[in-house]
Amino acid sequence: MDIRQTAAIVTGGASGLGAATARELAAAGAKVTLFDRDAKAGEAFAGEIGASFVEVDVTDEASVRAGIEAAVAAMGKVNALVNCAGIAIAIKTLGRDGPHPLDIYKRVIDVNLTGTFNCIRLVSEAMAGNEPNEDGERGAIVNTASIAAFDGQKGQVAYTSSKAAVAGMALPVARDLASLGIRVNTIAPGIFMTPMLMGLSEEARTELAADVTFPKRLGQPAEYARLARFMIEMAYLNAECVRLDGALRMR
Repeated sequence: MDIRQTAAIVTGGASGLGAATARELAAAGAKVTLFDRDAKAGEAFAGEIGASFVEVDVTDEASVRAGIEAAVAAMGKVNALVNCAGIAIAIKTLGRDGPHPLDIYKRVIDVNLTGTFNCIRLVSEAMAGNEPNEDGERGAIVNTASIAAFDGQKGQVAYTSSKAAVAGMALPVARDLASLGIRVNTIAPGIFMTPMLMGLSEEARTELAADVTFPKRLGQPAEYARLARFMIEMAYLNAECVRLDGALRMR
């Protein structure tokens, strides 16, 4: 897909990996619409990079439908989706305060997994009406899993459950959408310098980076963004889940 002919929705686009991806795509000549719940940050960042912004709750069907309508109105079409919206919590299955609260577990699944699928199913409906390019392609979707999907740590049961499911959906969704000319790929990031980690001390970040095989540092959001752009552009890449982690294997 020609990035200059790309009209992309980026969920969670106001910060972190989503913001880096939106910046990368916009700088390369794509049209971009940000979805995020943080209207103040989203509108400011969209103005900075020349994108559009819509306040969207990815878990809500009506909200996502309205967001897609606004994105199509602003860009003329939607032929790329990058799902970055997500949340993380750290609670053990059974801890000092008792069993893992079920409502918190459900909330993580709702945002990370159901929210991702909600956007996939509704955006793919919009993509299906696009004119195909010379490869017969109408759209490209990039989802965000995590190395926690494969190397989940203690306290990560909810997050790992959600991200393992996101990694697992790439192949069946790609098969479902193949006849429409829509590709689906997934990135499984390692430890990245997102706003959550930037709040840690330099010593704590150094300790986290020590287990990375090479290069011995935390990932940069711009590196995620470049891979997301590659997945949009590379027409023969489909149904893959790619670890982006400096060969980190969590113990």
